[in-house]
Amino acid sequence: MKMGRGRTSRIRRRKLFRSSVSRGVNESYKPEFIELKKWLKDRKFEDTNLIPACFPGTGRGLMSKTSLQEGQVIISLPETCLLTTDTVIRSYLGAYIAKWRPPPSPLLALCTFLVSEKHAGDQSVWKPYLEILPKAYTCPVCLEPEVVNLFPKPLRAKAEEQRARVREFFSSSRGFFSSLQPLFSEAVGSIFSYRALLWAWCTVNTRAVYVKPRRRRCFSAEPDTCALAPYLDLLNHSPHVQVEAAFNEETRCYEIRTASSCRKHEEVFICYGPHDNQRLLLEYGFVSIHNPHACVYVSEDILVKYLPSTDKQMNKKISILKDHDFIDTCWKKILLGEIISDTNEKRSLDIAQKICHYFIEETNAVLQKVSHMKDEEVASVNQLTLVETLWTEELKILQASALILNSLQTPFR
Repeated sequence: MKMGRGRTSRIRRRKLFRSSVSRGVNESYKPEFIELKKWLKDRKFEDTNLIPACFPGTGRGLMSKTSLQEGQVIISLPETCLLTTDTVIRSYLGAYIAKWRPPPSPLLALCTFLVSEKHAGDQSVWKPYLEILPKAYTCPVCLEPEVVNLFPKPLRAKAEEQRARVREFFSSSRGFFSSLQPLFSEAVGSIFSYRALLWAWCTVNTRAVYVKPRRRRCFSAEPDTCALAPYLDLLNHSPHVQVEAAFNEETRCYEIRTASSCRKHEEVFICYGPHDNQRLLLEYGFVSIHNPHACVYVSEDILVKYLPSTDKQMNKKISILKDHDFIDTCWKKILLGEIISDTNEKRSLDIAQKICHYFIEETNAVLQKVSHMKDEEVASVNQLTLVETLWTEELKILQASALILNSLQTPFR
């Protein structure tokens, strides 16, 4: 059959191409999703709006089976499907948690349950859910040290804090894990390894939804606000959508209501919050392209480097910035105040331009380094691509800032 060559045919082909790029590939036929749907149906949930699919750019997510209207409830997950500390307390772990002193944290309870159930394999009631969870994560705590060293300085510091926090979490939990030995035929040290706990910690940190705080005497005073929501947690993030998400006390379901419409066979998104890309990478392990909340952080040492050395009020100015939380600020949050004088305005613009050009040079240098490493470090190419995306998005901000600053300088030339 000959391909049409007219204008109508070209338009049709372009539409088909755009459709194939934006639409996902249905994955509901896969065994793990068939088992999950059966498991969810047994717990009184059977979704009619969404199906699992794989999308270009975002990977696995949920696709709309029908057109979704603004204000529509897109998913309503019964309480019986949620994995909370109540689930843990009612399980075989409950008695051990109740008698452990000092009381374990709600986070430790959830992580312990996840590791234990994953170890149980086919014997776990939660197996259908565990099977669709990621086998590995891309949060900074999971990345290779040489990859983390490529982060922008502010993010690198937070990533190191995150790694130290998880290490301490594991170290301080060993005693509690040892108390669980009667439950297992194997040594608990081999079951509750750092790697296993790290996987569980990332699962809770990246996938949990917020529920109303609860207070139980058997837990520490840390907030008990996390719940894992099977199927619902397949929804990916977009900064361009708005949703209402909360547990409905009347229906006893966790519900998500969309504030925007969605066409049939398109990916359905939720918003994790107005986070910049460094925050998204730190907490969730991904970078959002064209993120309206994206920014470039300017740290104190960079400000000091480019502010005039003859300024006798330097320390006082830095102190004021710290007091008002403007240290580690970002380009989009720079305040545009009243112009005191042309001289001060020009000096400020000069300093801003110098800082901007410094970051552009630094960003280009890191991107070049990452490019070389991708050729040499094949095993880390996915991690390096993630870092490359972060720096590329920041470069776009810097280049746009440079153009704006240049235009603002025009009146002073």
